[in-house]
Amino acid sequence: MIDTEEGRLNAALELFYYAYRAFTTQPDALLSERGWGRVHHRVLYFVGREPGLSVNTLLARLGVSKQALHAPLRELQTAGLVKACVAEHDRRVKCLYLSEEGLALERELSGSQRAILAQVFSGLDGYASDGWRAVMLSLAAADTGVVRREA
Repeated sequence: MIDTEEGRLNAALELFYYAYRAFTTQPDALLSERGWGRVHHRVLYFVGREPGLSVNTLLARLGVSKQALHAPLRELQTAGLVKACVAEHDRRVKCLYLSEEGLALERELSGSQRAILAQVFSGLDGYASDGWRAVMLSLAAADTGVVRREA
């Protein structure tokens, strides 16, 4: 029984690895042209989804330290892709926005991923899509303990 369960889990792990590689290959190639990594993409993605996002909220969404975010965020700002503004409600809070160039790069980076998901979901029935979402929500909750919103 243990070998069967371990084999099933190993098969799932292997599929997850190959799926993740397929999902990240194109964005990784675009990022590497700039000498950047996945955290740059994540910053662009989350700021693009929620303009005006505070730096502290971004830290929580990414689950990284200030130190880990500092260099990528600075690089994106220097490149003119992310703008930081002082919040109206509290001058100590920095709110982040994507420039037009930042929006375009985010669309390019995430576009291939959206296309993969659209293709996959178009071939699935509602039960399979719901099952996939349930698995992803459970995995996300295992990492953060809190899922901000359903996909």
